[in-house]
Amino acid sequence: MEGNVVFEGESEKGNKIVIRYPTKTKDDVKPMWEYINQLSKAQTFITYQGEKITLQEEKEYLEKVLENIEKRKAVQLFVFSDNKLIGISGIEMKDRVSAHQGIFGISIAKEYRKEGIGTKLMELLIDKAIKNLPQLRIITLGVFVNNALAMVMYKKFGFKEFGRLPEGVFYKGQYVDHVYMYKKVR
Repeated sequence: MEGNVVFEGESEKGNKIVIRYPTKTKDDVKPMWEYINQLSKAQTFITYQGEKITLQEEKEYLEKVLENIEKRKAVQLFVFSDNKLIGISGIEMKDRVSAHQGIFGISIAKEYRKEGIGTKLMELLIDKAIKNLPQLRIITLGVFVNNALAMVMYKKFGFKEFGRLPEGVFYKGQYVDHVYMYKKVR
């Protein structure tokens, strides 16, 4: 699976995209590091809100993800356009009594949103997770209440809200609700 391409095609706006698994080569670490720091600086709807991640931290993160993919405890896909990393999505399994739950995450670079890339990535990721994570029964996610675009997409994929933590996230200087959603896959 490592580095395997799962999709080659075009976005709805005609941008050529490649969706593939990450690799152990150092080629993926630097693009990941630049990507996450770009998202953090822009304070998008992710847990990083301006913090800088070091190259070493990103290298350790990638090593852990690849190890979990091998152990069939995670699936992660990258989206590239013109050899630039523009999106990442993954499902990572919990452990012990919650070992049947996978935590979902997705991000798309701002300039590539509203092109159908997130939808395609999510579709492929969920399919790969169902095939490669035998213990997966439920996918969960958290979303900032003011991320309307994401909430619409999650509902389109059959995710349902199961809880909400009022003021659970500090986002751009204010507290907003953190919405929790789930989808049963088995």
